Amino acid sequence: MAGLSALGQQPNPGSPAGDDTETRKRIEAYFRHLYAWGPEVKLAIAPLQETGVPGIRQTTIDLTYGEQKDSARIYVTQDGKHILRGELDDLTKDPLAENRAKLKLDDAPSLGDPKASVVLVEFADFQCPVCRQLHDVLKSILPKYPQARLVFKDFPLAQIHPWAETASVAARCAYMQNPKAFWFFYDHVYADQTLISADNAWDKMVDYASQAGLNPGAFKACMTGPDAPKAIQANLDNGQELEITSTPTLFINGRRMVGADARTVEQYIRFELDEQAHKNGQKK
Repeated sequence: MAGLSALGQQPNPGSPAGDDTETRKRIEAYFRHLYAWGPEVKLAIAPLQETGVPGIRQTTIDLTYGEQKDSARIYVTQDGKHILRGELDDLTKDPLAENRAKLKLDDAPSLGDPKASVVLVEFADFQCPVCRQLHDVLKSILPKYPQARLVFKDFPLAQIHPWAETASVAARCAYMQNPKAFWFFYDHVYADQTLISADNAWDKMVDYASQAGLNPGAFKACMTGPDAPKAIQANLDNGQELEITSTPTLFINGRRMVGADARTVEQYIRFELDEQAHKNGQKK
């Protein structure tokens, strides 16, 4: 819904701060007036909770309009007269540490030195055109940085991309049979993205498996079995924990980037390398 997703989201720490019925009513009335939401738009304002910051509490607004749903977090001053929209950050903490802690990299396809000092974690959808652009960006940039490693995490948006999940399952099955074969799928699916459809996706994936030298029987059995979808669901769950809402989303040592801007990717990599070189220089 227009407006609501722009309010900003944060984790939900703390415990309920008591009954603030009037403040919650005032918040609902404010947003209904601001965005001209009639009774057909259902709003649920959660009880206010402490943030750990004196004088500021938080609540979540859940919106339902037909089959559409959205959710956002806002902050409320203690007197209930003002709201804040955006992110509430603690200047005493590393702002990237929480992202790094949440990223689950075990049993994920990885390209590059396992001990690399810069780790790029890509959440992507094989049918997403911007994900294909990011693929091309990374293929051109990463060879210049042997200090960097790429980790891939599936995030198929099945509700809008009808063959994305089939491609994710196929690539995961390739990885399970031969980890290097995953990257064959990674390159070929993106290269052929405009040629793949919901009708031919299965045949295309079987053909890629043959080209990659995989066992065809084992590959087909995996495509219809439970293990690959289970692994993909784990990636989706991890992405939701990180509040990913669009693809591609890339984390570079925990620093979030959405989209496929080559300059930003390289800026983040260079920044990390410069920071590490500075720290190493200080230790000498």
